[in-house]
Amino acid sequence: MMEGFMNNPCMLSATEAAAAVAEGRMSSVELVQACLERIDEHDATIQAWAHLDRDHVLEMAKVADEYRLSGAPIGPLHGVPVGVKDIFDTKDYPTEFGTPLHLGRTPTADATAVAILRQAGAIVMGKTVTAEYAVLTPGKTTNPHDPSRTPGGSSSGSAAAVASFMVPLALGTQTNGSVIRPASFCGVVGYKPTFGMISRNRVLRTSRHLDTVGVFARTVDDAALSVQLMTGYDELDLDAHHIVRPDLLAGANQDPPMPPRFAFVKGPAWDQADVSTHEAFGELVDALGDHAHEAEIDAVYSEVFQWHRFVMNVEIAKNLSVDFERGGEHISESLRQINERGKATHAVDYSLALDRQDLFALGFGRLFEDFDVILTPAAPGEAPVGLDSTGNPAFSTLWTFAGMPCVSLPLLQGQNGMPLGVQLVGKRGDDARLLRTAKWLTAYIDNLG
Repeated sequence: MMEGFMNNPCMLSATEAAAAVAEGRMSSVELVQACLERIDEHDATIQAWAHLDRDHVLEMAKVADEYRLSGAPIGPLHGVPVGVKDIFDTKDYPTEFGTPLHLGRTPTADATAVAILRQAGAIVMGKTVTAEYAVLTPGKTTNPHDPSRTPGGSSSGSAAAVASFMVPLALGTQTNGSVIRPASFCGVVGYKPTFGMISRNRVLRTSRHLDTVGVFARTVDDAALSVQLMTGYDELDLDAHHIVRPDLLAGANQDPPMPPRFAFVKGPAWDQADVSTHEAFGELVDALGDHAHEAEIDAVYSEVFQWHRFVMNVEIAKNLSVDFERGGEHISESLRQINERGKATHAVDYSLALDRQDLFALGFGRLFEDFDVILTPAAPGEAPVGLDSTGNPAFSTLWTFAGMPCVSLPLLQGQNGMPLGVQLVGKRGDDARLLRTAKWLTAYIDNLG
């Protein structure tokens, strides 16, 4: 694959580009310049970027090339440009959270996740557009496949930038469906790891018990490598796990000891999906044959939308309280309503909701004794027409609430030829198996032709 794209470096995956730079077959300057040319060609329509400094990023690429030529050891993403959602602090770019209340805000240090990627040699191309405060109100970004449609959100710019070959890799976050949904709408790989694997230090906090750092990539390998690098304990994030950094890339590339078993779960949002989505997943399950079986889940999981709202609304009201007080008139009506609902939520309901997060995750234990992963839609259908909404996140709510790892794979198309993501969900903490199964499924579908 790589040889065919060497004359167009922006088409390379992150792992391919890193290998080409490391081996001296391509310079970081050449790679970054190709990505900048792609941005110049397409971003007037797609509008994926909130902040981009061409001279700065080219200078960083030049420094990366000089460092490699010195013979010093380099990292696994050396010289590779990445997009960073505009809620991660970056010491060389503004971080404005998608709101005029933070216009011109200039951090003095990087978010931990950004710092780790820089240490691995990655170059921050710029800041990608986010929905307001990473919640509901869309930014300016359009869908790369059809500018009349939403790219999804809230990580809209990151998904669109990867889908349009402006960068091979980008950071996002998910509090409800903000990685999986835009990945589905834009036709890229989106990966939200197990809750607590990646530090959220110096990332906008909306909901402590839900916010999760994720990635957008062209391949499962790219997603696995980037999350593997960022995984680790950080005392500045109270929910960061004390775990040994997993070798997710090696795990993703292992041959499973036997063909994986898929539990097709329609889930509590199935009645919100389009007819074409029902048909597409019926055909997918049929194509998997004995590898997939429909599994029913308890009716109690249909309550997740209420419990998720309690947690998200209360924690948004708390974490954004200063901004609501100092500039509420500059905040969207939808976010002001979330604030009011959060303040009106009873403490007992919030506490009960937090209790249910672990209970919901543990409740899938028996299912994972029989199956490797859950198979379910990533979104109700294709990206909706219109730019006043980022779409329905309902197919992510349960898995985000339970802290379970998810990946969206661009394997299907809707009735209008737009991307339709296939979501795989793993047992909490079993990300390597999830990614291994994602690679197996991608190859299986490719072999079907």
